Amino acid sequence: MGEMSEVGRLILLGAPLGNPADASARFREVLATADVVAAEDTRRLTRLARDLAVTVPGRIVSYFEGNEERRTPELAEVLTAGYVVALVTDGGMPSVSDPGYRLVRAALDAGVPVTAAPGPSAVTTALALSGLPSDRFCFEGFLPRSPGARRSRLRALAAEERTLVLFEAPHRITGALADLAAAFGPDRPAALCRELTKTYEEVVRRPLGELADWAAEGEPRGEITLVVAGAPPAPAARPDDDTLRAAVAERESAGLSRRDAITEVATEYGLRRREVYGVVHS
Repeated sequence: MGEMSEVGRLILLGAPLGNPADASARFREVLATADVVAAEDTRRLTRLARDLAVTVPGRIVSYFEGNEERRTPELAEVLTAGYVVALVTDGGMPSVSDPGYRLVRAALDAGVPVTAAPGPSAVTTALALSGLPSDRFCFEGFLPRSPGARRSRLRALAAEERTLVLFEAPHRITGALADLAAAFGPDRPAALCRELTKTYEEVVRRPLGELADWAAEGEPRGEITLVVAGAPPAPAARPDDDTLRAAVAERESAGLSRRDAITEVATEYGLRRREVYGVVHS
């Protein structure tokens, strides 16, 4: 490792999802200057560095789900000693359904600055390609592995009005889509995004029921991100007759004609004008 400074630094690297050309200039710079590079898969990192023509002079260590808990204190010591540690996963941003949270938390608790060289994200890439509303969305990561727990989780999400983004493994995708169609209804719009940015990138946009049938026939492979439209807003409960009469009377007191007051109240509550008229004149 190089000469240490007074304060170390943790840098999260947004790695390409599959196409090395998506690596940013800063990603390359950090790889070429960090004292330690903690990688989810050291062999994949070595191949990526070779594709980018970047020499990694720092020490490369593995940091994945199986050793994350054990290795975090070791890397925290390196950070507090004043060295720069770069954290890179197999694709996308660390900590987003990938290793990283523990190390970020440990660095912050130790008073070590944490920053990022932001880059590709399967979550936002799939969301943008899905053709579904993206103004409000929520990320659910991987669904539970057991069918029972998965169905329970989906029942809890069925009324969520925001667009949902999910990760799923290829060997579980058929069952997951069948459960999604059962919990959300077969007509809910969705998109299955497979192998994003890679040679065989594919985005299949269909209602959940059709998507489940398609997956059962073709058994899609590769890294999969699912985007599912949110539930339609629940219709507002119709106010009782006394509330409607009071609303019309209030507007009349403010100077509106009865006709205009009825029209305004009907619009506010999503009712037909003649329905409000009948209540007021009953």
